[in-house]
Amino acid sequence: MFESLGFENMTAPQATVFFALALGLGFGFLAERTGFCLRRALVGTDRRAALGVWLTALAVALVGTQAAVQSELISFADHRYMAADLPLGALVLGGILFGIGMVLTRGCASRLTVLSGTGNLRAVLVMLIFAFVAHATLKGVFAPARVWLNSFTLPLESAALPGPALLWTTLIAAIAVAYALRSGNGGLRLAGAALLGLLVPLGWVGTGYVLYDDFDPVAFESLAFTAPMADTLFYGIASSAVPANFGVGLIGGTILGSLVAALLFRSFKWQSFETPAQTGRYILGGALMGFGGVLAGGCTVGAGLSGIPTLSITALVAILSIVAGGLIAGRLFSASASESAAPSTRPDLQPAE
Repeated sequence: MFESLGFENMTAPQATVFFALALGLGFGFLAERTGFCLRRALVGTDRRAALGVWLTALAVALVGTQAAVQSELISFADHRYMAADLPLGALVLGGILFGIGMVLTRGCASRLTVLSGTGNLRAVLVMLIFAFVAHATLKGVFAPARVWLNSFTLPLESAALPGPALLWTTLIAAIAVAYALRSGNGGLRLAGAALLGLLVPLGWVGTGYVLYDDFDPVAFESLAFTAPMADTLFYGIASSAVPANFGVGLIGGTILGSLVAALLFRSFKWQSFETPAQTGRYILGGALMGFGGVLAGGCTVGAGLSGIPTLSITALVAILSIVAGGLIAGRLFSASASESAAPSTRPDLQPAE
């Protein structure tokens, strides 16, 4: 469709960067205002409310994406999520490692990207570690391990969830909405979460239909943070040799959007580490998320918010593994805290959120 839009001085890949920048601005602003974060929904002190926000966004993302599929605007038939060989071991291991990492850093990759724009220097450091390890896993020293783990596959007749797509869409969306309406969130917050979820089908349709160009193709993608963060790091290092892409625009827009929200609502605040032990914990968590996110094929947003709406078994296994890793880590840390509940003069570790 892109060739019919009349752009003379801009190619589809160039337009994709500006499109991603706009998506990122919206995501960063809305995520900062709604507190959108799956880690919070699993082990946070406000789990019920946070899960209500996440599920509201998922319901809208799912319905919007499948509506675009049924309208034949987009198709996931050739998408990587629909590969017939399921790398089950890599998905499960990667998801669990990512889930543990997000508990260690007290924020998933998308949440920490948002917090980077609000003055949180802990989040900035974690995202640099996350991006470095993710890039090393994609193309660097950890790539052989990734390739080896991905070689163990489970053949599937179809990588899509069995049965009618309408049935799965209705079932998942209905459960998500029912929970969200009982989560204790106000209407304004849920409306913000719904708008955030709408960005997912906008991303799919934008890259898969509006910006589609046979002569200068762009990647078919939507909201995600693992590969985009690695791309952004590489672009920052070698921008004279590597052009900006969708991921660079998305990350830049997300940080800018959260910064705008923080300044408008006066929530911007410089924050940093308090102890060396806290610093080490966050570095370890960032590394686990970087390695695990690549193995799992995405983060809580890439495999979850954007992945589940594809109705892919791959995305479902990845996000369930991330949830399992987060719950396991949360339980282990809670047990450890209970065992060492003796009075202490050392201040509690500050959360990333």
